[in-house]
Amino acid sequence: MAHIIVVGNEKGGSGKSTTCMHVATALVRSGFRVGALDLDLRQRSFGRYIENRAAFMQREGVTLPTPDYRPLPEVDPGELAPGTNAFDHRLSAVISELSPQSDFIMIDCPGSHTRLSQVAHTMADTLITPLNDSFVDFDLLARIDPESGKVRGPSIYSEMVWNARQMRAQAGLKPIDWIVLRNRLGAQQMHNKKKVGRALDELSRRIGFRVAAGFTERVIFRELFPRGLTLLDLKDVGVENLNLSNIAARQEVRDLVNELALPGVTVDF
Repeated sequence: MAHIIVVGNEKGGSGKSTTCMHVATALVRSGFRVGALDLDLRQRSFGRYIENRAAFMQREGVTLPTPDYRPLPEVDPGELAPGTNAFDHRLSAVISELSPQSDFIMIDCPGSHTRLSQVAHTMADTLITPLNDSFVDFDLLARIDPESGKVRGPSIYSEMVWNARQMRAQAGLKPIDWIVLRNRLGAQQMHNKKKVGRALDELSRRIGFRVAAGFTERVIFRELFPRGLTLLDLKDVGVENLNLSNIAARQEVRDLVNELALPGVTVDF
């Protein structure tokens, strides 16, 4: 069975699709077979990223390591058994199709609570939750006392992950390895950055996730999307001399993939 990696939270603009594309591409470059799904049926940022990549390769006549992207299959509601949810059926069908031919399946969830996202979280062997480094995004995970800064308790998304964990335990599946990713970290040790870090450390001990450094805010990430490229592709498309910012960003990708501790994966690019 493929190892399923779900990238999710319930807030847009946290870097989910960028994380998906870079982790998936890093795994393909390391020789693994990677399937890819985008459950945001409206915006499809991850799906568009891969489609942009296919268009770039055709236009430039190059071949780049690329995950195997599949749209959710359509289904005729009249053909479903009574009581079967159409979204559940579509997701299960594509997972069953991809799993025998994939080492990993990368799933990008929408920035809102949907049935598909909820079901995907129960399937996650590894769950990555990108989070902008601020208390605005932290509120997704937990409520904070405004005076003391202490964590009052888990928020709606954390409760959803807890429910997914309970369902996996009841089904006899292994626990979810949950990683909260601190994206857009500032370069300086700002006071707010320290406070967010302390709150995350406290919450991680209470509800059980690991904290990892994600991607610093860099213009290069926004520039790569229209061509479907990642930082790992630059030399393949003719960029011989990487600037210091690009080199540092590549290091962030490598550190993240290794921090995920995926089975059999160690990258050194």
